[in-house]
Amino acid sequence: MHDTLIHDVTVYSGGQWLPHRDVVVGDGVVTDILDATSSNSGVDGAGGYLIPGFVNTHTHMQQSLMRGIAEGIPLLEWLLAVAEDSVAITPERAYTATVAASLEALRSGTTTLVEHMWPHPSTEVHDAVIKGLHDTGIRAILGRGTADRADPSRRWGFDPRLMQPLNDVLDHVDELMTTTAGTRIAAGLAVPNPRSLTPEGMSAVREFAQSRQMTVMIHLLETQTDDTMCREHAGLGAVDYLDRHDFLWDRLLAVHCVELDAYGRSVLTQRGVGISYNPLSNMRLGSGVAAVPDMLAAGLHVGLGVDGAASNDTQDMLETLRIGAYVQRAVNKKADLFGFGAMMDIASGGANAALGLGPRAGGISAGDAADLTMIRFERDFACLPVRDPGASLLTTGTRQVVDTVWVDGEVVIRDGRSTRVDENELSRSLSSYFMRDP
Repeated sequence: MHDTLIHDVTVYSGGQWLPHRDVVVGDGVVTDILDATSSNSGVDGAGGYLIPGFVNTHTHMQQSLMRGIAEGIPLLEWLLAVAEDSVAITPERAYTATVAASLEALRSGTTTLVEHMWPHPSTEVHDAVIKGLHDTGIRAILGRGTADRADPSRRWGFDPRLMQPLNDVLDHVDELMTTTAGTRIAAGLAVPNPRSLTPEGMSAVREFAQSRQMTVMIHLLETQTDDTMCREHAGLGAVDYLDRHDFLWDRLLAVHCVELDAYGRSVLTQRGVGISYNPLSNMRLGSGVAAVPDMLAAGLHVGLGVDGAASNDTQDMLETLRIGAYVQRAVNKKADLFGFGAMMDIASGGANAALGLGPRAGGISAGDAADLTMIRFERDFACLPVRDPGASLLTTGTRQVVDTVWVDGEVVIRDGRSTRVDENELSRSLSSYFMRDP
């Protein structure tokens, strides 16, 4: 944790832009926002715009080594291709993928990412992921892949080769909690889909997670497949199947929910479930568009997710911020949906309750974690001139305008580059994985 002063910056706070402010940071927290003084100490924020860091509510970091995989292939076939690479992951590759995904996220203003790991029995792979997160300095919720029902047909992409006893998985999660205690990483549980856990497994996972105040994440209704599977095997739709087995509660994060209907929205709202909205991934895989306006109207808490680089194909939250707004306007035929303020609330804190993070709405406030991003529009002439900084960030913002990123008060991105990682060496490592003879 680092103490600092961000001097004479324009701050997004209380739903408005406040020019000429000093932002005081101490012990990893924003302690005050004051009128700028004549002080020359601290970080020069003149000409910069300070916003909360984004919370990417869903990604698969291993997929940073899978960009472009199975392009143009339907979701279930795409999952099979991804599964092959998931089975073949090594600790070395897991580390490189984690660093690449985390750094790409940071460079687009993301300060927290929620990693949905696919189940994998190797403790070394998980150790490599944790090291990669530590080395970049990002804040993370590490969802350890969890399942106790595989499908030999692999119709929904969960590979039986990755199965291990559920008790072993939960014991390992306890070890991960010990390993990450006192760091920026929190352990969680990641379930591939509703049919990946037996009823007994659901009971064990919920009891385990609740006793540890832990987030559980699950892919839900990205397509109709979840409903079809649950109806075939249990005679219930996916939402009712989970609800009957008491697997909907306020620390569950439901990912995608493209096919969530009015009834499902009502049930999830009653149970306090959080939602991760992944617009670009859903477009890329032809899944559709989640009914976010209806979700918010129902009282659901919705956060923004980028998803893995195999289906996005980047970790760029600014791109996802813009497309997440535009696709809703197109589908609903309303240009006044999801302006900057609404999208910022979704992207920086919409699902924070389910993630065990502090509330964040309307921008930066005293008492918030010092997870901050400073934008300089002059870094990309295509963003100039700036009539309205919020409108400019939503409609033209690129990774180029991200100048400085703080996590827990520490500068982890300065002048658009990592303060911790040799980016040139990272590029060489990534390139070496895919060198092919012409």
